[in-house]
Amino acid sequence: MRVGLLSDVHANLPALEAVLDDMPAVDRIVCAGDVIGYNPWPADCLDRVREVAAVTVRGNHDRTVETPERYRANRMAEAGLEHAKRALDEDDLDWLRSLPRAASFAGDRYHLVHSHPAPDREDAYVYPEEFPSLGRHLDSLDGPVDGLVLGHTHVQGARRVGDRLVVNPGSVGQPRDGDPDAAYAVLDTAADEVDLRRVAYDIDHVVEAVEAAGLPKRTGERLYTGE
Repeated sequence: MRVGLLSDVHANLPALEAVLDDMPAVDRIVCAGDVIGYNPWPADCLDRVREVAAVTVRGNHDRTVETPERYRANRMAEAGLEHAKRALDEDDLDWLRSLPRAASFAGDRYHLVHSHPAPDREDAYVYPEEFPSLGRHLDSLDGPVDGLVLGHTHVQGARRVGDRLVVNPGSVGQPRDGDPDAAYAVLDTAADEVDLRRVAYDIDHVVEAVEAAGLPKRTGERLYTGE
């Protein structure tokens, strides 16, 4: 089975469409959360992810859209959630509320979360160089697991942890690894291999839309440098 891996779309519709246009043929798509936040198209991205993804888990922005004041210390995050709260209808909010913290796919052989797999570390960042620390958490999961897919850091990477594959496909809508191109991945579950992919998109259009929506200018400007 070939599975398209998305994460951290963050309401960036041009980036999402570029990824979906670039993605090779896959059997299904899964999303590791944070469909909304930061950028100007929360409803459009939510609709698109609902349309294409067989499985989506909740990210921290998905979980807090109704309480944007929780991000008061980060004006870009707070403003993006305020914008999303205004833009989303009740059906959209119900869908976000329904998202699970964790899920599985590919015959339950791969585990999908947004951040750390431990429930008590739901918002912890796990960067690729820290993936080996997840071995004991993978050991504690029910049944045999071939791999783990997570997001949250916006840093693309893959590592072998023992005989398991841990993958962060990177951020579709707000990369933070120094590469401004939209990030995603394609997982081949039969071969237990992953292809980490990038695709360029029209950042100028996003910057213009950020300003038109009254969002902080920095939200758009940071996209040029992938930070």
